[in-house]
Amino acid sequence: MFTIFVVEDDPIMKEIIIDTLKKWRFNGIGVADFDHIIQAFINCKPHLVLLDINLPAFDGYYWCQQLRAISKVPIIFISSRDTRMDKIMAMNMGGDDFIQKPIDMDVLMAKINALLRRTYSYPDHEPQVLGYGGTVLNLKDSRLIYHDHQIDLTKNEFRILYMLMKHAGEVLSRDKIMRALWEDESFVDDNTLTVNVVRLRKKLTEIGLESLIKTKKGQGYLLE
Repeated sequence: MFTIFVVEDDPIMKEIIIDTLKKWRFNGIGVADFDHIIQAFINCKPHLVLLDINLPAFDGYYWCQQLRAISKVPIIFISSRDTRMDKIMAMNMGGDDFIQKPIDMDVLMAKINALLRRTYSYPDHEPQVLGYGGTVLNLKDSRLIYHDHQIDLTKNEFRILYMLMKHAGEVLSRDKIMRALWEDESFVDDNTLTVNVVRLRKKLTEIGLESLIKTKKGQGYLLE
């Protein structure tokens, strides 16, 4: 079953869209927290996004750019805006289509089906990211994104953060992290791990994430 991520702040419109999606045997999931749309997107792992333009705080253009930084998932803008410039902006920001409100649900479903057929007739379109606490780790280019900031990680820094994000909330011992790095063909002893963690924390601090990695004395590290 395809999952459709619905970024619509009008509760009545959102309910109508999700009910229609269900009738077409799609799994429609609406956004509840408009401050953490990227994290909700990562958790949802959708096959397509319906994105309104007028949203609380940041608008749909902003969120489209944020989504495009981590995913090629199809995006259809849905908006009451009807100027030529709005449609051009939507496409320039990375949208795949634009539907004006009031929405003709038959047209919307036709566009969704067409985009899904076109997109998923090709392999490798699943998001390749991990998310935690507003951060997004791109697994393809070892880059961490947090709000408007991006940092490039070395191989060991990426591997350490990847393990901590995969096991968020769980304490990972230094031995476990070193064994994982060793298996990744990177020789790491205790001192080397310490140096890499210090460097990683320094990079995180530069983008406002100084408290992301916690140390549990005598136990290891964790994200919390």
